[in-house]
Amino acid sequence: MDLLLILKTIIMGIVEGATEFLPISSTGHLIIAGDVLGFLTKDKRDVFEIIIQLGAILAVVWQYRTKVLHVTTNLSEPKSQQLILNLFIAFLPLAIIGLAFHHQIKALLFNPKSVAIALIIGGFIILWIEKKLPKVSVTSVDDMDWKHAVKIGFAQAIALIPGASRAASTIIGGMVFGLSRTVATEFSFFLAIPVMFAATAYDLYKSKGLLASDDVWVFLIGFITAFIAALVVIKVLIRYIANHNFAIFAWYRIAFGALVLFYYW
Repeated sequence: MDLLLILKTIIMGIVEGATEFLPISSTGHLIIAGDVLGFLTKDKRDVFEIIIQLGAILAVVWQYRTKVLHVTTNLSEPKSQQLILNLFIAFLPLAIIGLAFHHQIKALLFNPKSVAIALIIGGFIILWIEKKLPKVSVTSVDDMDWKHAVKIGFAQAIALIPGASRAASTIIGGMVFGLSRTVATEFSFFLAIPVMFAATAYDLYKSKGLLASDDVWVFLIGFITAFIAALVVIKVLIRYIANHNFAIFAWYRIAFGALVLFYYW
């Protein structure tokens, strides 16, 4: 494997890990980065992105390993049951809508221009919501009920549009529905576990014919890089939201989206 391919692989892994859990759209950034770098063929790049997304989600599992282990080994506890139920309910809208319209969305919207427009629109929405936030009514993930989960689930479905951002949809959506900034972020992390595992399994099954032994090292380097980058970002984001809002990410979305539109037009 040549050094240039290794460098491109590391860059793609960092892009995935650094953007997956920030409200700036990892899918959008991967589409743009892959296009600019000329990284692999389109089909192999799709498989590569699936693999590195798995690396990013494992970073969440590792960061919250104590909570995850407690919930999975104490299923008789009401709080554990409620969290699992909430995650299942919040997962359903994305799964149903995604299965129904996956191919149409991918064919029509998976391109740099669509991503840029979604980034810009999402940025202005975040700025507007930050000024209109309701009073916080939920200060712990354990205090959420199924109604919160339903609302966040439909908010998450917006992330099927590349550039919208799953993290932005769930975190900002959660805040709109009364969750504290910290609770919305933590629930977004937890919700990413079933969502991304399911998406990875589905996409790998659909793309199994594209897997080749020659690509193992590319996938492995990207996987490890994404895991490390995501772990760093999760830790930093948790500390950041304690004293800051998401306006900086909104302005980044707007500026980056405008730059992408300028570049491709």
